[in-house]
Amino acid sequence: MPSRETSRLFRRPRPSRRSAALLALAIGLVVAGAGAAGLMLTRHPVAPQYGATPTLPAPTGPIVAAAQPSADAVGKPVALTIPAIGVQTSLVNLGLTAAGTLQVPASTAVAGWYTGSPRPGAVGSAVIAGHIDSKSGPGVFFRLSSLRPGDRVYVRRADGTLAAFRVTVVSQYPKDSFPAAAVYGATPDSELRLITCGGTFDYATGSYLSNTVVYAVAAG
Repeated sequence: MPSRETSRLFRRPRPSRRSAALLALAIGLVVAGAGAAGLMLTRHPVAPQYGATPTLPAPTGPIVAAAQPSADAVGKPVALTIPAIGVQTSLVNLGLTAAGTLQVPASTAVAGWYTGSPRPGAVGSAVIAGHIDSKSGPGVFFRLSSLRPGDRVYVRRADGTLAAFRVTVVSQYPKDSFPAAAVYGATPDSELRLITCGGTFDYATGSYLSNTVVYAVAAG
C-alpha cells in the first residue's frame, strides 16, 4: 500500500468480477479541530475462507496497572497483543498529515499508536488504529469486531512492562456520526481505544461506511 494514501479513506478501482470476491483496502481516521472521525469492522462475505479465529496466550512480563498522570511516566508503546483474536503486532507511530488527518500504517500487517494521544497506561484514552484488510487478504484488525467484553488487550512498552486492558464495549458507528468526544475525549483513568474500518464497502467511493471502536479500561 503506498504511503501517500493517508487521506481519510483509502480508495481502489472498481473491482472486476474476479476481484469483487477479494477484500477491500480500508482504514480512515480523521482528526479535525478538537474532534476526529474514526474507522470500523463487520464480518465480510469472504471471511469463512480464512478459517477459525486464532488465539494466542497472554504475553509474559510485569504488568503495571496503576494509571500514571503523565505520559512521560510510562514507556513508549512498542507492541500489541490481543489473545482472543490472535493479534500480535509491533506498533508504529502515527502522527498527523499536513492536511490534519491521522497518518495510517504503511502496512496492513501492523497497527499504530497515535502519538497525539496518551501512552497506554497514562491517564486518558490511548488510541491505536489498524487496517481491516487489503485486496490481498485480512489486515491486522480484521477480527476486531469479534472481541467481547472481558477480553484482554496487552500493550508492551519500551521499558519491558505491560499495560493490560479489559474490553468493556465494542461499538459500530456510521462514519458521518462518529462520536469523537467519546473516543478521543479526556478520561479520569487509563483507557484504550482500538479502531478500524468496516461495515458496508461502498464501491462507488472505494471506502467503508462505518467504523468499529473497541473501548477498554485498565486491568490488573
